[in-house]
Amino acid sequence: MSPLAHRPSLADTDPGADHVHIQARPNTGLSDVCAVETRGLCKAFGSSRILNGVDLRIPEGAICSVMGPSGTGKSVLIKHILGLFKPDAGEVLVRGRSLNKMSRSEVIAMRRDIGVMFQDGALFSSMTVYDNVAFPLRQHTDYNDHDVREIVMEHLEKVGLAFAANRFPNELSGGMKKRAGLARGLVLDPGIVLADEPDSGLDPVRTALLGQLLIERHAELGGTLLVITHNMMLAKRVSDYVAVLWRGKIIAAGPAEDMFDSDDPFIRQFLSGESKGPLGMD
Repeated sequence: MSPLAHRPSLADTDPGADHVHIQARPNTGLSDVCAVETRGLCKAFGSSRILNGVDLRIPEGAICSVMGPSGTGKSVLIKHILGLFKPDAGEVLVRGRSLNKMSRSEVIAMRRDIGVMFQDGALFSSMTVYDNVAFPLRQHTDYNDHDVREIVMEHLEKVGLAFAANRFPNELSGGMKKRAGLARGLVLDPGIVLADEPDSGLDPVRTALLGQLLIERHAELGGTLLVITHNMMLAKRVSDYVAVLWRGKIIAAGPAEDMFDSDDPFIRQFLSGESKGPLGMD
């Protein structure tokens, strides 16, 4: 039985519940192999320097959180990992392969092994939930309609949305859109999943439920999950590994347990949410 089997599933939990207790993930050891690595990554837009030499190593097989205050370049970092932006300097390696050395067709092929969960779910408004989740399968595989339906319904069931397969995005709550976006991000069984601010717009209870869902899906499917967030509650609950991005650089990174117990003034202030410390409003 999975060690997570005793925890409540999002599909089985009352969405109106006013309290969900989920403990932080234990540090079970981290791989020395990197799923994603950035070396000296730099990016500027005009006179605004967003990334200023980002050195980041994401261990294979772990749930990793990249945290940082708003405006520190977290979303820009994700776009570099996807090959949507080219760095001004430095490089991105995905499972040891440098994107700088890939052709356009190789980058596109690489993206098939990376699932993305966007902030707002990024669902196509003119498509039903079913068709949204089926879209990657229809674009990137030659599965017949029967196979597509079997895969889509399995993923929707896992996120508790089988009943909403025929609904349109405007008929969904914010939390339901997130879950549909996660189902779509996982439908091709990617080895790496990027979740960009998955908690944005959610209340604490639904953030906890979404965190639980991320844990369960990772335990079931394996691979590497990279969560971009500034929500300490979510990061503490799901992370095996934490990196902190500040002013365009990774200023600290390590096993989640070590990071949340850090004595460094900045790390301690940011990860505990205290008002006093080196981090101000600027």
